[in-house]
Amino acid sequence: MARYLRIRQVVKTERPSAHEQIQAICGIKADGSHWSLTQDEAIAQAEDGISLFYVERAGGRRFDVIVAMDLHAHKYLKTIADGEQPDELLYLPSCHNLAHAANARSMAAGR
Repeated sequence: MARYLRIRQVVKTERPSAHEQIQAICGIKADGSHWSLTQDEAIAQAEDGISLFYVERAGGRRFDVIVAMDLHAHKYLKTIADGEQPDELLYLPSCHNLAHAANARSMAAGR
């Protein structure tokens, strides 16, 4: 049985392509601890039925997150309410967990 994880924050990039705009997703577990997955890890978990993801907007509106594919067969996450761009995810605040800061510095340095 898949676990439901609410995405509360994202790690964004400056890249324009839909499949490259989200680097990672983050949230809070039931025990209060932080969880995070790269977009590729989240896609794999969604496709394997391990996790189901959603976002919740003001007023309790809930949007399920799905795996989408662009014209070049690149997979990425977006909500069912989105068009091509993952707008609902991009509206979420940035995740400032220290693990992501190191990854962002590595990516900026071209590693």
